[in-house]
Formats: sequence, structure tokens, C-alpha cells
Amino acid sequence: MHRVLVVDDEPQILRALVINLKARDYEVDTALDGASALRLAADRHPDVIILDLGLPDMDGVDVITGIRGWTRVPIIVLSARHASDEKVEALDAGADDYVTKPFGMDELLARLRAAVRRAEPGGTEGEAVVDAGSFSVDLAAKKVHRNGRDVRLTPTEWHLLEVLIRNAGRLVSQKQLLQEVWGPAYGTETNYLRVYMAQLRRKLEADPSAPRHLITEPGMGYRFER
Repeated sequence: MHRVLVVDDEPQILRALVINLKARDYEVDTALDGASALRLAADRHPDVIILDLGLPDMDGVDVITGIRGWTRVPIIVLSARHASDEKVEALDAGADDYVTKPFGMDELLARLRAAVRRAEPGGTEGEAVVDAGSFSVDLAAKKVHRNGRDVRLTPTEWHLLEVLIRNAGRLVSQKQLLQEVWGPAYGTETNYLRVYMAQLRRKLEADPSAPRHLITEPGMGYRFER
């Protein structure tokens, strides 16, 4: 049984999340403010945290920073903030995912299940070969196969794909991708990402115009889904 810490100061949202999570056999702790969230995270060691950014005593980004000082527990931000820079700030602080209010409960629960899977031993982390169905990626050999054939990638395409796959299911911010693939001086060159993601989709996706595996989260970043 997995434990979820839900941090939100809106009683109706908190109640809906608790009911839906308990109905799916999660253990649930709740916090109405940042100080309580930090204390419960340390005391209860949840498997995943659902966190609102607009808390009465501190900004949710400060809660993320405090938690990231000692644990890599998955953090899913649940917020009414729609501005791209605020979403990116939360991701850069260490959030694993970002869901905007109003939200669909089924989508949030799917994101939560993915976060729990990634954090468990035997998840995608540590896998040498990742199978996405129509194509597979051998991280150790640095090779990609699609329909039984090798796919030739440029070094930059490979590096971009590798970062996404090593964070499978997790939203990776534009800034993080740019800095990991191109270097610290390239944190704002988002046109690079558009060009290279388009190239990867042409080589790997069955329908590049409607990708199933290399997903864009507008204004925030990209994610790899199996």
C-alpha cells in the first residue's frame, strides 16, 4: 500500500482527493499549509506528494526546495497557476510533474501511478533496454531499433532522447533539457528543442503529428511515455 501526502488549502479539493485516493487503497495524509507539509513529509515518508503552490503560509516552490534538500520522493504540483514561468520555476525547483486546476481526476491518478512506478525498485530507472512498443532504446549500447531495424540518430538527438527516457513518465523542463544536452549557456534556446524533437518524432513515432511517446507539455517541457 502506498502513502500519499496531499497538500492543499482548499477543503473541497482536499476532500475529493482523499475520497478518490482511499477508494483506490492509498494511505493518505493531508496538510493545509507548507509548514505542516514539511513536517509530515519528514515524519510519514510518503511515496508521493501532491502539492498546491498557493499555500497560506509559504509558496509551494519553497516547500519543494525544502523537501528536495533530503529526499527524491516524487512531487506532483497541482495548481491554478497557468503562467509558463511559474510552472517552469516549480519544475526547476524539483517537482516531477505539473497538473493545472481544474483537473481531471483520472488524469491526476494516472500521473500519480506513473510517479509511484518510477520511484519503485525495478521501475524504468536502471533499465538497460526500454521498450516503447514500436521502437526500443538500448541505453547501454546507445542504439535505437524500430520495427527490427537500427535507427540512426545524431549525437544530439541521442542525448536528448536519453535524457527523456531516463526520466520516463516525468515532465522534464525546457531549461533542464537545454542545459543537459547543449550546456549551461543554452537555457533559453527553446527553438533548438522544437527542431530536434521534430526530428526524433519523424524517426521514431508512427504518426509524428500525433506523437504517443515524445509528448510536448506546452510552455513547460517534454515527457517520454511508453
